[in-house]
Amino acid sequence: MIRRLRPVFGIFLVGAIFAAMSHPSLAAWIVAGLGEEPRRGLSAERLLALATHHLGLAALGLALVAALGLGLGILVTRAVAAPLRGGIDGIAAAAQAVPPVVMVALALPILGFGGPPTLLALVAYGIMPILRGTVGALESVSPEAREAAEALGFTPIQVLLRVELPLALPGLVDALRTALVLAIATTAVGALAGASTLGTPIVAGLQNQNVLPMLQGALATAALAFLCDAVLLGLASLVSADRARQ
Repeated sequence: MIRRLRPVFGIFLVGAIFAAMSHPSLAAWIVAGLGEEPRRGLSAERLLALATHHLGLAALGLALVAALGLGLGILVTRAVAAPLRGGIDGIAAAAQAVPPVVMVALALPILGFGGPPTLLALVAYGIMPILRGTVGALESVSPEAREAAEALGFTPIQVLLRVELPLALPGLVDALRTALVLAIATTAVGALAGASTLGTPIVAGLQNQNVLPMLQGALATAALAFLCDAVLLGLASLVSADRARQ
């Protein structure tokens, strides 16, 4: 078990270091070391509040992306929907080709300020990694495993749920980890639409030419990405270990 969780500890440690560096005292020291005068930064309480709201938006966006990406990935790997694969993949690629900043700006007149434009950008920017990761993971499952399950009388749904998805789990986790990091990074862009995220101090710092809040926002965003990645990887490792014991 310790061996399985060893990579998790490393990722978590990096996230913890970034979180510590975003503290106003340490961030001010870093800014001074860069030759800039530390001006007013964010308090630890304010930074934590922004991180909490940031995480909520990112989690909601990731849930939407996971549902769409996994669902479409499963769909296009079924024989009945195979002709749709190229079109669905092309739409997902086109959605990711639009920069999140542009997506948020285009959505503002329709969806207004705050969370909705941010969620649209999260879905558009994150669906392709999960879609392609799901397809790749399912296609890597041995045909012999499917044939053996069918020989035992499994229905197509049972083959999917009891054979394909469990065997594809490592690839699915990798796709979700990629989408998670993208979601946390993209959520920062929501500050341009008025969403209260860790991008808020970055935007404010740019407007006021204040490096300290910019640095705090960037470090806190990186910390959140590493910490959440460690949690997801840890949960996947525990699930894999539990399945191995069964």
